[in-house]
Order: sequence, then structure tokens, then C-alpha cells
Amino acid sequence: MSTLITANIRVDKLPKEKFVKGKDGAVYYNLTLSVADESRYGNNVAFFDSQTQEEREAKKPRNYLGNGRVIWTDGNIQLAEKEQTEEAVVETSEKSDDLPF
Repeated sequence: MSTLITANIRVDKLPKEKFVKGKDGAVYYNLTLSVADESRYGNNVAFFDSQTQEEREAKKPRNYLGNGRVIWTDGNIQLAEKEQTEEAVVETSEKSDDLPF
């Protein structure tokens, strides 16, 4: 599975209050990308400010940040699965000691 996307993002539209400081001290920003089967003006990728579940349920309008296009794909895109970290494995095994059986 592989896809390449090229894009432009309007950084002046990024709400500063949504910047997140990572454990490594770097600053991150969460985006949502939408890839469409059809293109408009040669672009079939749109970038939006990521929304919380509450914002989605309240039907808050998405903050459009930019667009792009798929420039290459092998035609096979799969859902990403979250890998379990060692910390999560340790926490899971410690919690399982409390099981009644």
C-alpha cells in the first residue's frame, strides 16, 4: 500500500490554541485529510483542522486549511492500525492481575 500526496496548507489559518506540544518538545498540529475519487481544479485532497467528537456532533463547520492532489498510488489504501507500545502492554498485563479468574 502506498500513496503520495502533494499539498499546500495555509499556516496563517492554523488556530494557535490547537498547537500541541509533544513529549519530545516539538510542536504538532492535528489535521484531517479528505481524499476524493473525483478532482476539482486538479485537486482531490482537502485539509481541515481536526475536530473533536463534540464539535462534529454539534455540526460545527470545518476550518478549511488547504488542498492538494494525489500524485501517485498503487491503487490500494488500507486503514492504519495503531501499534501497541511496550507501556500499553505492561499496563494491560498489570491490569489483568486484578481479574477474578
